[in-house]
Amino acid sequence: MPIKVPDLLPAKSKLQEENIFVMDESRAFKQDIRPLKILILNLMPLKQQTETHLLRLLGNSPLQIEVGLLHTSTHTSRNTSVEHLKQFYKSIDDVKSNKYDGLIITGAPIEKLPYEEVNYWEELSQIMEWSKTNVTSTLHICWGAMAGLYYHHGVDKYMMPEKLSGIYTHTINDPREKLVSGFDEEFLVPHSRHADIRKEDIEKVPSLKILSESKQAGVYMIASTDGKQIFATGHPEYDALTLKKEFDRDTAAGLNPMIPENYYPDDDPNQAPKLRWRTHSNILISNWLNYYVYQETPYEL
Repeated sequence: MPIKVPDLLPAKSKLQEENIFVMDESRAFKQDIRPLKILILNLMPLKQQTETHLLRLLGNSPLQIEVGLLHTSTHTSRNTSVEHLKQFYKSIDDVKSNKYDGLIITGAPIEKLPYEEVNYWEELSQIMEWSKTNVTSTLHICWGAMAGLYYHHGVDKYMMPEKLSGIYTHTINDPREKLVSGFDEEFLVPHSRHADIRKEDIEKVPSLKILSESKQAGVYMIASTDGKQIFATGHPEYDALTLKKEFDRDTAAGLNPMIPENYYPDDDPNQAPKLRWRTHSNILISNWLNYYVYQETPYEL
């Protein structure tokens, strides 16, 4: 089944080129189906790129999904046009009276800042508090996962001596968990972050369970026992070239970045990286939508 997106959203044409089933609003209006309402809080600087990443995964689900885009009004984006935000995005004040089946909170490249120093932390806290009563299940990604663990459960982050960047092997802790249904025993996930969370801190919280981890990248997936909060410290939504773009950007800025691990063939940045984590990403999103959203959400929101 398709995802329903605004008729003029730029990501729509790119996804159609990739044979992702996308339905515009005018066609969806004619179908007598109650779609899942999924809201994306996009905190990434390159918002159009992230829209494509996430819509690509949502579009692979057998469920019909109506997607809404949310941004923080207390932060001015320097990398996305005001026109794009006005046309396609809403603020929490616009949607706070609504109910949603699912919410996705993206990452943001601000791990080095204490949470309270993030200029939109108060607004983000308001959104996360609102999600407790107005959203069936929330998926937090990378910095969004760390922020969610801190806000909801008091689990703090720690700075790493070097940036974690690359493609890492992960394992599952309990194959009986619904979120990892259909996963391989080992699977790959991209990571790109300067901060980490500690396993022992999570294990102190009775309402949290670690579902997946990596010897190199640490804890990856955590879920609250009620399924309302899912946390993924990596970037399953990244496409094949996202880490390359980050590496090229940092190299051009004179930051002398480490070559992303296990990413380029032969660790040679002159070679094209291969996409090796798409299967995991698709299953993760499908499982979240099915078991934690569709199976739990009321028919009448």
